[in-house]
Amino acid sequence: MSLTKAPEDTPERRAYREKIARQNLSPLWTVLSDLITPEPKSACRPHMWRYGEVRDTLMEAGRLITAREAERRVLILENPGMPGESRVTTSLYAGLQLVLPGEIAPSHRHSQSALRFVMEGSGGAHTSVNGEKTYLNVGDFVITPPNCWHDHGNESGDPVIWLDGLDVPMVQTFDTSFAEPLGADEQPIDKPVGYSNARYGANLMPVDYDDTTLTSPIFSYPYSRTREALEEMRAKEEWDPCHGLKMRYANPKDGGFAMPTIGTFVQLLPKGFSSARYRSTDAAVIVPVEGKGRSRIGEQTFEWGPQDILVVPSWAWCHHEADEDAVLFSFSDRPAQLKLGYWREDRGNA
Repeated sequence: MSLTKAPEDTPERRAYREKIARQNLSPLWTVLSDLITPEPKSACRPHMWRYGEVRDTLMEAGRLITAREAERRVLILENPGMPGESRVTTSLYAGLQLVLPGEIAPSHRHSQSALRFVMEGSGGAHTSVNGEKTYLNVGDFVITPPNCWHDHGNESGDPVIWLDGLDVPMVQTFDTSFAEPLGADEQPIDKPVGYSNARYGANLMPVDYDDTTLTSPIFSYPYSRTREALEEMRAKEEWDPCHGLKMRYANPKDGGFAMPTIGTFVQLLPKGFSSARYRSTDAAVIVPVEGKGRSRIGEQTFEWGPQDILVVPSWAWCHHEADEDAVLFSFSDRPAQLKLGYWREDRGNA
């Protein structure tokens, strides 16, 4: 028997397969090398969406359908290796959402975890989660925890666009999807703007805090604070050869990941930085927030700028070069892999 090659097929073996198929049985030895592979073997492909091109297409959708009619006016980012499956990686979904001035995307909730990463907006648009509203600026990272009411609105004169990231494929795998509308456009707001950051984001926790939820109690991570922290840490020049200066968004409750199934990261690559080759089992979606450069993913090289969107498949070698100071936001399924004991990395020549 081989883990890399199926046994020889014969007429007798084919007849046997046809016979047992009527009993809803099949022989493991014909598929073992596809089920248990020596290394990750994924249909996910390296790819990049240029934001300027996709934005034009998304604005066209804004003339065809309203946010209320669509429920969520989103263009799904479909990995070219998995067309029609609504997947950006094998375990994650991503899409670009548009809310035009004066629109409301009505309130609903679902069992999927969601993140929003703001690509374009002037601060006059908002999202509301569990009775709290936060206003959206470019580079902000916002969480919608599972089964929490959420709606979006735009009180500004400009469109707001953000990248959605959800664990839809994971939820589908476990058959645990539930969703329901609130029955009203907007949920009641019973907390002031900035409440969760004030209550949980200042290295302080309520003395009797005993929340058993797995998602961070902070649901909005403003880019202004993130960028300031990166600049303060730059002073020590503790550059990782594979990542530059890479940080993960944290849950203040325990220091773990901000979301239970999706890890979110931000990294600073200084001008002229050329990373060592790196690969890991968590396929990642990367968005440059600032700067220009290029990434070699597998055998392909992608020249990127702000708001472009890249996909790095599982176990694909990745190498970054920064032509100017660059900040990259990314997300992957690393928290789920770590909890299940699956995650692995290879730091190449670092």
